[in-house]
Amino acid sequence: MGLRIKNMQDINIVDLGAATSLNYHKSLNIARRLYAKADADDKKVISGMISDCEYVEEWLNTGRRPGNKRGAERMAAYQRERPVDPLRMQAYVQRNHAGSPANLSEWQLFQIEDALSTLSPRERECYTMAHGQCFSRSQIAEFLDITRDSVTEYVERAQKKVAQAVSESLFLSPNCHL
Repeated sequence: MGLRIKNMQDINIVDLGAATSLNYHKSLNIARRLYAKADADDKKVISGMISDCEYVEEWLNTGRRPGNKRGAERMAAYQRERPVDPLRMQAYVQRNHAGSPANLSEWQLFQIEDALSTLSPRERECYTMAHGQCFSRSQIAEFLDITRDSVTEYVERAQKKVAQAVSESLFLSPNCHL
């Protein structure tokens, strides 16, 4: 079942170029105009073209398959992957036996945890990625699917909170070694 062309002079073949959202929108408009002039049999074929153009246009505009409620950026936390240095992971698993030169004593870990306890989960995540794991603000923004400006704001707020915690906490003074 194909589109029956009654008069070849009525047909204008147009190359719209690359498959962009704008070009699909133009194709959609052309198909809608054809649909208005078509007879019943041709309307079935043209409505399929219109449906296809709408589907592709939505996919190109949203970046995800039409109808999907959750895109890749909204996956559950356990589905998101974050690269971490293997030596850092080893230091967490086997604190005293790790090959990393950055082994920390229990007291130092307690002090760090005390300083970070005042941060919100997002501030803590951004702060530890920026200062503990040396990721750039752009990398952090990409990992967490937020803007670079948001990362900067979270890190700056976290720095202020940590500085305040260090100045006010008895456990965080440099001379305290309980």
